[in-house]
Amino acid sequence: MSDAPPDRNSLPYRDCVGIAVFNAHGNVFFGHRKSAGDPDQSAAHGSAWQMPQGGIDKGEDPLGAALRELHEETNITSVSLLAEAPEWIYYDLPDDVLGKAWEGKYRGQRQRWFAFAFTGDEAEIDVAEPAGGKHPAEFNAWRWEKLNRAPSLIVPFKRPAYEKVVEAFRDIPQRFTHV
Repeated sequence: MSDAPPDRNSLPYRDCVGIAVFNAHGNVFFGHRKSAGDPDQSAAHGSAWQMPQGGIDKGEDPLGAALRELHEETNITSVSLLAEAPEWIYYDLPDDVLGKAWEGKYRGQRQRWFAFAFTGDEAEIDVAEPAGGKHPAEFNAWRWEKLNRAPSLIVPFKRPAYEKVVEAFRDIPQRFTHV
């Protein structure tokens, strides 16, 4: 039995969504990943801060997946759609995780990104027991942050993807009157 990693080019990308939730001040939601059970081992590769994201279930449309994942990870349901990134955004897993994350089935993710305005009260946000505890917590803390800081907060291997997210949604913070 070989310990060699699988051939990266033979593996597909996992279809996922990413969610940028903007508050009334034009800042975006970031959650701090719990290290245990982290599918792409973000905490092992540096910063564990990221925006909500998750897989698209078979037969599910990306917008529906984004709303579901947002609720499952943050408890947030009070949002209105602001924008959708114009194209899929990709990232590859680092070599040391390839063949281990997601049961070794994928080389990385192909993400459809959505931007939402948060229209609720911050009391709605619950990363410790999202959806009333129906889903396991993926974050152990959260905060609002400037969108342009996103690439510096994410693990290095996801930075090019987050740079594309910033580019796709760069005009959104200016829409808010309290910026």
